[in-house]
Amino acid sequence: MAVPPIIFGGNVFGWTADEAMSHRLLDACVEHGLIAIDTADVYSAWVPGHSGGESETVIGAWLKARPGIRDRVLIFSKCGIEMPGKGKGLSAAYIARAAEDSLSRLGVERIDLYQAHRDDEVTPPEETLGAFQRLIEQGKVRAIGASNFTPARLRASLEASAAHGLPRYESMQPHHNLVERGIEADLLPLCREHEVGVIPYYSLASGFLTGKYRSTADLGKSVRGARGVAKYLDDRGKRVLAALDAVGARHGATPAQVALAWQIATPGITAPIASATSPAQLAELARAAALRLDAVAMATLNAAST
Repeated sequence: MAVPPIIFGGNVFGWTADEAMSHRLLDACVEHGLIAIDTADVYSAWVPGHSGGESETVIGAWLKARPGIRDRVLIFSKCGIEMPGKGKGLSAAYIARAAEDSLSRLGVERIDLYQAHRDDEVTPPEETLGAFQRLIEQGKVRAIGASNFTPARLRASLEASAAHGLPRYESMQPHHNLVERGIEADLLPLCREHEVGVIPYYSLASGFLTGKYRSTADLGKSVRGARGVAKYLDDRGKRVLAALDAVGARHGATPAQVALAWQIATPGITAPIASATSPAQLAELARAAALRLDAVAMATLNAAST
């Protein structure tokens, strides 16, 4: 399954982008060639008045309104995190129900990449993988992936797949960006060893790597700033922003474009996941997909973020 250099994060659909804007963004994704859309059943249950499924429902309405578009895009979704009133986990019974619900909301017959959103250490890997196997055999899922697994649990799952002839996780979706590089010690090498694709989330560190937040005075610019960015405003974070500015000046690019291009160029990373809430922001993502950083730029960014 070939994916573009950047995967669009659908967590914004029905949340920070209403349905009309979400459909504009999806149209723009196709226009710019960013045809892989990542969502999850739980998006956006954290919003007051929401119960989960909002993002998938918005995508489903978009697909229905545009006949023929389904075959031009890749739809990724996830299950396992608690859906209010419906359950959670990776048991065979829960996966079967969750998949049917996602397929219904999306209005599709098959999900291209169906991912275990969070590990369930109570359920044996063989049961989880067996449930995914049945979905693949039924034509409801094309391939499977995992998200937020530890290296030990990913290895155990890969070993279970090999030992029992079960489908294996073809992708891993971890937290990774220029200021969150923990996976590079063990998870990323494991994925490279087994040729598991890596599609990181929070690629722009909740907006910090866009350069929007440079002091505590900037934190009030958005809900994200107040909630998730303050921890990066230390000496290391400021070094990273300075490096992004310097590399961006050399390449004629914005900090966000440089941060995404760094991930794209990092060995073992398949494609970062990034979101946008306006067509202008999405166009910036598209330009990032085409940006190629030289060795000096990579060394500068790696040194600043180590």
